[in-house]
Amino acid sequence: MEDKKLLEQMDAELVGWANPAERLHQALEKDEFTLFCQPILALTGAERYPMAEILVRLREEERALLPPGEFLPVFEHYRLMPQLDRWVVRNTVKRLARGSRIPRFTVNLSGQTLEDADFPRFVAGQLASNRVAAGALLFELDESDTLARLDAAVRFANAYRALGGKLMIDGFGRSSVSFNAIKALGAEYVKVDGAITRKLLTSEVAKAKMNALLRAGEALGFAMVAEFVEDQAVLLRLRALGVGYAQGFGIYQPHPVDSFAAEPAR
Repeated sequence: MEDKKLLEQMDAELVGWANPAERLHQALEKDEFTLFCQPILALTGAERYPMAEILVRLREEERALLPPGEFLPVFEHYRLMPQLDRWVVRNTVKRLARGSRIPRFTVNLSGQTLEDADFPRFVAGQLASNRVAAGALLFELDESDTLARLDAAVRFANAYRALGGKLMIDGFGRSSVSFNAIKALGAEYVKVDGAITRKLLTSEVAKAKMNALLRAGEALGFAMVAEFVEDQAVLLRLRALGVGYAQGFGIYQPHPVDSFAAEPAR
């Protein structure tokens, strides 16, 4: 009990809320979130930005928009991630239904939501009611969450693939290179952790991991996305290696998702 009270006190101090659980429920009920997205660059082909990752911000009157690092840990502590993931999916699908310069959005799925047996039905309902194809919504599953909840992740993967959807393994290679999660889910995309991308020009270990991933991608049939690309030298190396996609502040910074309906992506 004392540990629980300590955690709740830490949560309150983190975001400055007197009652964090009540504040989260209020934010969900009153739609106090805003969707941003960060385009993902295709390093081959004619379509420059075929997809973008959805990012969520919380509107706070005095502190403007809170980044996810400030409020997601609180959601996780109170086990409210399935409710937040539903809000993100609902509003992302609505955005797709209204039209977007970028044809596909990727949505990060929490480990808690993977364990929610009703979530695939919720996604199917949102896609059907908005007349949006599952191919326009790609789910990102963190590698560590997938391995920790492998049975639940496989059930979700099978259910979503039956709708025509695709999956991406996120955070790949953060600690070691293992292809268990990719094989188990049959993921079509793998996002290489930024720790590898950032060191690609200076670390032999990072180079070896990237080359191993490229060989595995050819054998297992998945495309690679390199994240945290922050300069042109790394981007040029990724292109030379044959990596399919890249994402990062050196390519495109996050923007409000609605901006891509009003103007072409660069």
